[in-house]
Amino acid sequence: MTRASDADRAGTTVSGGEIRLSADGLPAWLDPVVHAVETVEPRQLSRFLPPADGGGRQSAVLVLFGEGEQGPEILLTERSGSLRSHAGQPSFPGGSLDPEDGDPHTDGPLRAALREAEEETGLDPAGVQLFGVLPKLYIPVSGFVVTPVLGWWREPSPVRVVDPAETARVFNVPVAELTDAGNRAVAVHPSGYRGPAFLVRSALVWGFTAGIIDRLLHFAGWELPWDRDREVTLDRRS
Repeated sequence: MTRASDADRAGTTVSGGEIRLSADGLPAWLDPVVHAVETVEPRQLSRFLPPADGGGRQSAVLVLFGEGEQGPEILLTERSGSLRSHAGQPSFPGGSLDPEDGDPHTDGPLRAALREAEEETGLDPAGVQLFGVLPKLYIPVSGFVVTPVLGWWREPSPVRVVDPAETARVFNVPVAELTDAGNRAVAVHPSGYRGPAFLVRSALVWGFTAGIIDRLLHFAGWELPWDRDREVTLDRRS
């Protein structure tokens, strides 16, 4: 869990090679999210935490909040159907840390999240204000140690599919659709996995991405009552 110091609350800037977090100047509706980021504990997000021996492949995702015609929204991508893993699955922009991103224990995940988002969606990182980092989480099936980096799309820029071999679609999902009980369900995989799911924008969001969204909605106080007996069965290849 990373909290921006008072000295750093002036926008996402690069000073002396360092990216600084800032919660200064954010829209008031993001206040509950900022509070959640500053107070949530790892076990409140997932039971899968990074290996104690430091193993796992370091990666980061950008949880980017913007404001559209329907109010607050979150940027998602849909992975190409030709990929070997998680094909066709909606996700946050992100990927593995590269050596040039820097220290995975300091600002490396911040750089990686912005770099990957630019590579996948073409967004301009200069218009993104990073304001918080959630605890590192673990995805056992892939061995990734993932740092969710939260940002405010202070100056939105056009987004698109940059590489069709990796990304099939780039789209924004209004928070109002994510909290709508009619769009919520429990995803059930033949392996025994059960977890939150969202049926939005002609997409089924499940797995790690849905888990982060579910917990953010909950701890920000945005979650509305929904039918937890409603199930969506996943294909074994998912």
